[in-house]
Amino acid sequence: MRPQDRLAVIQRCVVREMARLGQEFTVDGEVVRGPGTVAVAVREHPGGEGAGHVDLGWVLELGRADAPVVWDCTAGLGETEEEKLDNAVRMWATTTASALVEPREGGAGRADHADHPELPGWHAVQGPAAVFGFGNERLGAWLAGNRVVPALAPALLPELAGRRPHGVKLFLGGRSGDDVAEVRIDGEVSEAASAALRALDWPRGERLCWARLFVLLTAHGEPAAPPTAPGGAGGVAAARPAAVAAARPRGLFARWRQARRAGR
Repeated sequence: MRPQDRLAVIQRCVVREMARLGQEFTVDGEVVRGPGTVAVAVREHPGGEGAGHVDLGWVLELGRADAPVVWDCTAGLGETEEEKLDNAVRMWATTTASALVEPREGGAGRADHADHPELPGWHAVQGPAAVFGFGNERLGAWLAGNRVVPALAPALLPELAGRRPHGVKLFLGGRSGDDVAEVRIDGEVSEAASAALRALDWPRGERLCWARLFVLLTAHGEPAAPPTAPGGAGGVAAARPAAVAAARPRGLFARWRQARRAGR
């Protein structure tokens, strides 16, 4: 699939998934424009991981060259590249976009809110989580019963620069002897936070099982989203896409749902 065709598929899927969240988005050149100055940008995922990955950026003030962008990477499985792209966007919408939309809706119940003492000055908005694979009930129950984000706070705090919003994605699972623990802050891997996540005692079984969750951190006293006003298309460069398979979980901290086919 040509880069421009992949971009078109990604954008079309973003429009569809945002509509499922009650948000009207439309394709506008290289971005997908939403209400007011909000938009979703697309860029090619770095690292040579193939067509299974794409980076999606939640642009808070489209038209500003220094507009805050909350980046998150997603990936998916499928028989065709278009199916992979479709699943990638669906996973992002399920776990990430729900948290990003929540502050704009004034607490619509799509995500959970928390002020953790371990993260002074920051408000956490945690979207629904996806737990998938064999025996995922154990991993889901562990996540529901443990305060994962506060446990990672010592590793997260040094990387929360300034007072702009930060996106934190957690991906963990695998199986005993072959586990995966990755934390990305604003789309970039945090080695310290990833090591802290791996050190936690979440269950490792004999068969493959994973979980994906996303947390939006906003500084206390700062607006999580700008006022709705027209914006231009400057300040954000779009690029190429990639993929995922998804589940639609019930929400976190206590909302979980399984997905038979899903991607990182």
